[in-house]
Amino acid sequence: MEREWLFSLIPLLIGVSFLCAGGYGLRRARALRRTGITAVGRVVRHDTRRDDDGAKYHHPVVAWTTRDGRDCTYPSSFGRGTVLHGYGIGNSVAVLYDEENPRRFEIRGWDNPSVYRVFTVVGAALTAGTLSVLLVLLISA
Repeated sequence: MEREWLFSLIPLLIGVSFLCAGGYGLRRARALRRTGITAVGRVVRHDTRRDDDGAKYHHPVVAWTTRDGRDCTYPSSFGRGTVLHGYGIGNSVAVLYDEENPRRFEIRGWDNPSVYRVFTVVGAALTAGTLSVLLVLLISA
C-alpha cells in the first residue's frame, strides 16, 4: 500500500461531510417537530435565487406572530424551481417554529427533510465503502 490510501481520503472526507450534514439536518428537523410551536403565517414574497447553472429557485418569505407577540418574517431555507399551489404571495400557511429561536422554522408542506435523508444515505455509503477499501488495502499489504 503505497499512495492508494491517500486517494481514498477524498471520498472518505466527502462521505463524512455528507453524513454529518444529513445527520445534523435530520436531528434539527426532528427536534423542531417534537418541541416546535405551530402558527399561521402568510407568504409575503418569494426570494428568487439563481444557482451557478442559471436555474431559478423560489424561497417563500413567511410572516407570522409568535405566542409572545413578536413579529417574524423569514425566508424558507428550501427553494423550489416552481411555486407550488397554495404557497403563492398572500396565501396562509402553517408554520412550525422554535420558540427560543424563531429563525428555526419550517413551512408545513414546503420544507422537506428528505434532502437530509439523501445526504445521510449517500454519506453513509461513501464512508462505509471507503473504509472497506482502506481495510482491504491494509489487510492485503
